[in-house]
Amino acid sequence: MTGRPAGETALVRALAYARHGWPVFPCKPGRKEPDTAHGFKDATIDVEQITAWWTAEPGRNVAVATGAPGPDVLDVDVRPVGSGFPACRRLQRAGLLEGSLAIVATPSGGLHAYYTGTEQGSGRLTGCHLDFKSAGGYVLAPPSAVGGKPYRLVRHQQDRQPAGGRLDWAAAIALLDPPQRKPQAERLPGHADAARLAGWVAQLPEGNRNAGLFWAACRAAETGHPGALDALAGTAGLTEAEIRRTIASARRSTGHRQPARTRQQHRAETRPESEPEPEAVT
Repeated sequence: MTGRPAGETALVRALAYARHGWPVFPCKPGRKEPDTAHGFKDATIDVEQITAWWTAEPGRNVAVATGAPGPDVLDVDVRPVGSGFPACRRLQRAGLLEGSLAIVATPSGGLHAYYTGTEQGSGRLTGCHLDFKSAGGYVLAPPSAVGGKPYRLVRHQQDRQPAGGRLDWAAAIALLDPPQRKPQAERLPGHADAARLAGWVAQLPEGNRNAGLFWAACRAAETGHPGALDALAGTAGLTEAEIRRTIASARRSTGHRQPARTRQQHRAETRPESEPEPEAVT
């Protein structure tokens, strides 16, 4: 995503997003409603199709389909009933918003923070006025406008490592809207209670385990045993990469540093797997 020169057309921007590998499709002029038969499912990077769409109707808004290969987007909303910026600042303090690819100011006075796309499901924290757009979602992108007010690029990160710039939505949920079903963890003496916490995480429905692991790791860290879950988290049914990332997020949010790693451990952990208020986000 790059800055938009004055007078740049929607077609030019749509083609630029497509060259970046982000599938696009048109929305109705001045609105958020898709202007194709199947909405985001029609999103494409095909130059001929994109050219045909905006040649037929140059005033259409540009929508980017979210989730890999497109970006993930955190939508910070501002409405008369409330603002998403307080929750956004909490996520920032916990280290969960690092590595944004771009920041776009939205017509409502909120922002869109763009991250490297993943296959996470889209989600919403209504009480926090935050939406997470990933697989199965879409956002309007510059130079789109709604009600005469444009989407405006505020900041763009030119270079970003492929492995960076990801937003862990499950960790965000666990911080802002933690699970209600909680074990008694106020007095954790050590390994036995860590095992109990890990067992609680393991019995959670699939899709909730990452958030549950984050909450459990926070409780262990707060009671002086931040490393107790490391050897037990595999029972949660998550991959090693997910476990490391979630526990690291929990340590940051509770102010506990990552324990020192031996050179051998570092090599094992880093081996490749088989295979406006825009200042609120960095």
